Amino acid sequence: MTDDWNLDRTYDSSSGTVRWATFGTPGDPPVVLLHGTPWSSYTWRGTARALAPRHQVFVWDMPGYGHSAKHEGQDVSLAAQGRVFAELLAHWGLERPAVFAHDFGGCVALRAHLLHGARYERLALVDPVALAPWGSPAYRLLGDRAEVFGQLPPALHAALVREYIRSASHHGLHPAVLDRLVAPWLGEAGQSAFYRQIEQNGQRWTDEIEGLYGQVEPPVLICWGTADTWIPVDRAQRLAGLIPGSRVRLVERAGHLVQEDAPAELTAALLGFLHEAG
Repeated sequence: MTDDWNLDRTYDSSSGTVRWATFGTPGDPPVVLLHGTPWSSYTWRGTARALAPRHQVFVWDMPGYGHSAKHEGQDVSLAAQGRVFAELLAHWGLERPAVFAHDFGGCVALRAHLLHGARYERLALVDPVALAPWGSPAYRLLGDRAEVFGQLPPALHAALVREYIRSASHHGLHPAVLDRLVAPWLGEAGQSAFYRQIEQNGQRWTDEIEGLYGQVEPPVLICWGTADTWIPVDRAQRLAGLIPGSRVRLVERAGHLVQEDAPAELTAALLGFLHEAG
């Protein structure tokens, strides 16, 4: 399996340097892809390339993730990520892009829209972190004991991260894909960053905006893997009930990491959403 995913541009955000890239022809309708945790833009690689013939696609690694900056004292909270996303849209000169957001990228996109004035042509939320309660017991334990876990021997830390990431897929991940998703969290900086991002994030960031979902303006598509063990699929209809006019598209036999479990089905749903009338 070849791996040529490369974010070749940078932006100095309020939370550190962001690595980003764009695909397609400038001037074509823009689409921005937001990743979740503990991943990076790499999870959107197939969708980005599928969209590029008819759209200009923007991908980015959030501060503290992937190839973007990781450092002690860094604010990588969902509050900070929402602000950074609004900054990036201004930097790119995008006034109303379509936005596709996975996992806690959904919270980031919603916060940027509801709290920072970001406007979207369309918004697709894929297995999003959006409704209370969220955060598994393991997630909360890692966040509550971040300083302790940050001192694990590197081999034990690597094994923990591999199993954690592996559990997001229903079908299992190709070894090369798993290696790529784990790699940013290895080494001294990566290990500290892994626990830092869990420590700083929790339900308070969605509690702050959940009561505002009735104010979401763009058309919304909610996609959900039916075999998601991280965030149960019943949240899809709950969320749709809070966002006026939103629709649900279930992706059968896909886990939380839908982009890896069912890339063709997800991309087809997103393309249909982009090109429908209205």
